[in-house]
Amino acid sequence: MGFSFLPVMEYLSRRAFHAAGLCPHTVTLPRDPGEGSGATTIHYWAPPGEPRLPPLLLIHGFGPMATWQWRLQVGPFSRRFHVVVPDLLCFGGSSPCPSSPPPSESAQAAALAALLAALPGLPATARVAVVGTSYGGFVAYSLARAAGPARVGPVVISNSDLLMTAEDDRAFLERAGGEWASAADLLMPLDARTARRLMELSFYRKQVTSMLPDFLIREGVQNLFSDKREEKIELMKAITVGTDGFQLTPLEQDVLLVWGDHDQIFPLDKAFAVKRCLGENVRVEVFKETAHVPQMEDPNRFNEVILDFLLASQKSSNQYDQ
Repeated sequence: MGFSFLPVMEYLSRRAFHAAGLCPHTVTLPRDPGEGSGATTIHYWAPPGEPRLPPLLLIHGFGPMATWQWRLQVGPFSRRFHVVVPDLLCFGGSSPCPSSPPPSESAQAAALAALLAALPGLPATARVAVVGTSYGGFVAYSLARAAGPARVGPVVISNSDLLMTAEDDRAFLERAGGEWASAADLLMPLDARTARRLMELSFYRKQVTSMLPDFLIREGVQNLFSDKREEKIELMKAITVGTDGFQLTPLEQDVLLVWGDHDQIFPLDKAFAVKRCLGENVRVEVFKETAHVPQMEDPNRFNEVILDFLLASQKSSNQYDQ
């Protein structure tokens, strides 16, 4: 078949995770009596054995591979935290979303809460710091609100518009050029042209991948975005943010909002609107010359800012007892 960039991405990601001391695991979640047949499993990366450091949960977005999205963070973060990086339901090695509950961000949060309860050696009283990017920010907010400050400690939400509306979706498609019928068509590309446009919207700097020949990009994105594609489309439709079923209310936890100043998916002005709704214990950190993924475009500053925030919050709360 020839050269493919996907094995390179996977190799670089796995090497970073192994170097950070993380290993792949799978856990089967308890099944509610009302659910159908078949077990629900979560695939995740974490250090082997019981936690010796405070737990930190990294929640990926809709992009390719959780390991690719967090490969530049797991090394620095694992020196101070017991880092856990799950594949959300419908992604990677985890199960497709169950039919009940609906595959909303609340269902994702419930699955992550069950994962935390099943982690070997993690006390039920341990406060877990949470970082979520893009769609993962929706899940992080839902988890923090549902679990409360006794279980979820400081929360970092990166480039995640918790006030997103249908009008915002239309504006996003117009910024993209007005050629795509839905956000799903653009966010899960199956052809080289759409993939290049998505990279232009997601990154401030031109990506080397975008300069590959069309056939390589097409093969890569079809492999990436064909997996569980219909389930992921339903996942997008089931997002409650921006619907009557969702209300953005303040969190009791310390919250850091991180945003790239050139984000064309969720523009920067939404960061300050979200902050106004989340309450007084929220601050915004703007990353200049980055777009939708500052953890990838400015990883050194991202890591420094997030670690400073998490460690300061941990010190002030003094909740984790080693």
